[in-house]
Amino acid sequence: MNGISRRGLGRLTAIAGGAALLSSCATTPARTDAPPSSPRHTLGPIKQIKAGLLDVGYAEAGPADGRPVILLHGWPYDIHSYADAAAILAGQGFRVIVPYLRGFGSTRFLSTDTFRNGQQAALGDDVIALMDALHIDKAILGGYDWGGRTANVVAALWPQRVSGLVAVSGYIVVDLAANRQPLPPDAERGWWYQYYFATPRGELGYRHNTTAFNRLIWSTASPLWHFDDAAYALSAAAFDNPDHVDIVIHNYRWRLSLAMGESRYDADEQRLATKPRITVPTITIASDFDGAAKDGAAYRAIYTGPYQHRILDKIGHNVPQEAPEQFAAAVVDVARMLNR
Repeated sequence: MNGISRRGLGRLTAIAGGAALLSSCATTPARTDAPPSSPRHTLGPIKQIKAGLLDVGYAEAGPADGRPVILLHGWPYDIHSYADAAAILAGQGFRVIVPYLRGFGSTRFLSTDTFRNGQQAALGDDVIALMDALHIDKAILGGYDWGGRTANVVAALWPQRVSGLVAVSGYIVVDLAANRQPLPPDAERGWWYQYYFATPRGELGYRHNTTAFNRLIWSTASPLWHFDDAAYALSAAAFDNPDHVDIVIHNYRWRLSLAMGESRYDADEQRLATKPRITVPTITIASDFDGAAKDGAAYRAIYTGPYQHRILDKIGHNVPQEAPEQFAAAVVDVARMLNR
């Protein structure tokens, strides 16, 4: 989180090598107000539904017959990142679904025997299972961090289920081979927490200090966002999940090839390793968190359907909570792409 991100450095490397096409991007007009310190809206009562391997907790807003939008949160955040954006979208007639990812909030595994797997293909499969359980054939997907990665995974593997995509930080699908390569020391420093999680001490430290640890990540990933104690407390409650630490530790160890995934996801991971093009209408959003790579050029070629790239200055990592109006506007504009 400190300095240029690992994926940001990868993008700049690709640009230097001429591997990426320049994107046409627009800088969103500067905000006249600071990011909200706390959500201005509340999410509705949490519902539960059995979907695949999970009993998924989710919030829902908007008319039942509205165009479905599924918003996916990241780490170390939760569904309250979307409290304001969901209210905006519901007010415009969308049916908004905001689920807790595995290991967060009220989402639970149906079986104690299921491996607590945090790999990207598993999270993507969770979204498809949720859509099936809710009888949603197609939806616009939006996300950031883990949620942005998961939305990209679903759009890449199951494009027939995705009507449109809003992806913060663009294409951040994990490339295991690339992640095994070292970076310059200053870039490596930015990923200290991933290396911390790779150790027994780090796992124990996260287990003992989850709330304080995640608050540190909030502050370093969004240095200009002055969130208040109430906002953090809303999300911190989601970390009090019996599987949270196991999922987080496995996710980051898997990314570094220090933990195995499950064979049931091998075919999906093999497809993702080929970097399949994403054909659905897409808007990518970059923020200050993306550093010098915020122009989006390194991943422009991945998106072959209708496409826009937007840049938000003075906004950190938690884009939908820091800039809910701009995030919601991107969802609305993706929906307009479908109507052209």
